Amino acid sequence: MNLFNENINRIAIEKSEENGFFLIDIIFRGNPNNKIIEIFIDGEKNVDADDCAKVSREIEEQIENLGLISVSYRLEVSSPGVDRPLKYLKQYFKHINRKFEVSYKENNETRKFNGKLISVENDKLKFLHDNKNTIIINFNNIIKAKVLISFS
Repeated sequence: MNLFNENINRIAIEKSEENGFFLIDIIFRGNPNNKIIEIFIDGEKNVDADDCAKVSREIEEQIENLGLISVSYRLEVSSPGVDRPLKYLKQYFKHINRKFEVSYKENNETRKFNGKLISVENDKLKFLHDNKNTIIINFNNIIKAKVLISFS
């Protein structure tokens, strides 16, 4: 990671945490004369547009104060949205009782299922599969977990 990216990453972590959130990801796009910086934040509670706008203003103010960017740029701060897999254990708590699509490792095999998250204890996630079977997975064994949208 270059120094510019490291500085933006540090600022994004700092401003996210100051506002009660945590950094999920940063994507740098664009070209040297027109940079696009996408920052994804999440929290133990839902992140709304006002939260994103506040964090964005604070990050932009810090970028300007430090003179990190001298060219045209666009800063976008948003929540990861349901289409992005969860990355951190602390993201799961607010999704208890929601359905997931989960891929995980067990005995050197990759397994996949859809189930409802029913509890999180330490680093163990407990899912209800087919409304009858309980599956307990260590967070470190999860390859990918996405919240499924339910319209019912």
